[in-house]
Amino acid sequence: MKRRIVMSMLAGATLLAGTLLGTAPAGAEDLPARAAGVPAEFGTDWHDPVTAAPPVAKPAGKSCEVTLAQARFRDFTPYRGTYTPPGGCGDRWSKVVLRLDGKVKGRQYDRLGYLRVGGVEIFRTSTPQPSPDGIEWSVEKDVTRYGDTFRRSRDVEMLIGNVVDDTYTGVLDVKVTLTFYRGRPDPKSPDRVLTLDGGSALTTPRNSERILAEVYATGSGGGCEEYWYLTVPDPAPYSCKAGQGPYREVQIRVDGRLAGIATPFPTVWTGGWSNPFLWYVIPGPRAFDIKPITYDLTPFAGILNDGRPHRVEVSVVGVPEGQSGWSTPVNVLVWQDEQRERVTGKLTAHRAGDLSDSSVYTPGSEHRVVTEGAHRLTVAGYLDTSHGRVRTTVSRSLTGTSAHRWTDGETRDALEATWTDDESVTVGARTTRTHRTYTMDGTTTLGTGDRLRTVMTLGDRATVVGINGGRRTAWSRLDDSYTGDATYTANVPRDQRHAVGTTSERYRLYGSRGCYDRTVSTVQGVLTEDRSRC
Repeated sequence: MKRRIVMSMLAGATLLAGTLLGTAPAGAEDLPARAAGVPAEFGTDWHDPVTAAPPVAKPAGKSCEVTLAQARFRDFTPYRGTYTPPGGCGDRWSKVVLRLDGKVKGRQYDRLGYLRVGGVEIFRTSTPQPSPDGIEWSVEKDVTRYGDTFRRSRDVEMLIGNVVDDTYTGVLDVKVTLTFYRGRPDPKSPDRVLTLDGGSALTTPRNSERILAEVYATGSGGGCEEYWYLTVPDPAPYSCKAGQGPYREVQIRVDGRLAGIATPFPTVWTGGWSNPFLWYVIPGPRAFDIKPITYDLTPFAGILNDGRPHRVEVSVVGVPEGQSGWSTPVNVLVWQDEQRERVTGKLTAHRAGDLSDSSVYTPGSEHRVVTEGAHRLTVAGYLDTSHGRVRTTVSRSLTGTSAHRWTDGETRDALEATWTDDESVTVGARTTRTHRTYTMDGTTTLGTGDRLRTVMTLGDRATVVGINGGRRTAWSRLDDSYTGDATYTANVPRDQRHAVGTTSERYRLYGSRGCYDRTVSTVQGVLTEDRSRC
């Protein structure tokens, strides 16, 4: 069984699907423990998708709702419309909340989608896979930081690329709204939200005093970059190869000079790891709300503030030359100095370490690729603002380690991997340190009778500490952990799969602002636990 046949496929995929769509009688030895009151195996319907992540907090008081997009996606035709600001809620808001409501039934793959307002990408998402009887799902996102975009009428473009035919019958029916809450504007929101002209040219206001770039980086499109973490160097006998191997790094450059580095999140889509039964109810972390990578470009503001266009480009380290599979749209968030028409400054330090990227293949009855990668970057600069000279230093350090093991024919395929992304931003006497850790530990095995079993754990963790004058002023810790164990029989009609599976997610977020702790669990698609501890 080749990985290229059975892995997840998103919009635009041309891979075969037969091995994902059937099962046969199971042996007792591969059945996860079953809770009382749940079916012995998956039926034709299951619980609507749910995540343990917290809902968006909403303020009290007057609000106004605008429908941003409403469409039924059955092909690759984008929805196009016009956004008009809400009446009765002013043009400054304490919060803006996006909500997507979707429904789909029949048979369909996971699909990748985006939503842009005035060219600004405000939402990137993927979809759940439906039951024959149909499911509904919803996603909320705080989009307050795009307030500048929402103050004027704008063109709207949304696409969830899809294929509907005699086999894949699921039409994606979605509605997206924005809810605006009147009140004092969030002081953390940027003054301007910019896009790149011609795909790479950026002209900032001449009085910019803080500049962030957002990059919605996703490996997708049906090829091997959907599961880049499993790719191997050329000598290894595996169905997905990628030159040097699986190390990936998303880089941003200003006028050709390296300005930021980051580790991409190893998103697992809802058909991933050959086994959609893992994700029918509980998706992997971030699958429905794909977060952008954020780069602080403030050290380059002294260069960018000259009133001329500058070249800003994003690339992904490790992707074979000429191979597609990554999407990297860029937004630029700008805070301005209202007391100055122009803010001047200088880039004072730029230290890029050597990129380390090593994948070692060891042949045998169980093939093995061990990968280690690392990179460091520090940039610093100052700006002469209306409130004095402000120095900004941004340091980032990345590591990635993985051990990939598989047998001939890929009937057993396993990966254990950890990625870290450490960032420190110092502005004057204030420092914010962020330590991110992403983990993946999974094994797929094709056994007797074509029983395919996948056991998986995923982790999305981050610790953030704020320091002012040497004293800790704020802190938070995120721990989003997913576990799953699912089995079905491949290569038979859908009604003969006899699939079983248990899944669970625990999302913990706590720190100086409080605590959130929720666990959700399922057995055979039935929600068996929904517990909050805080």
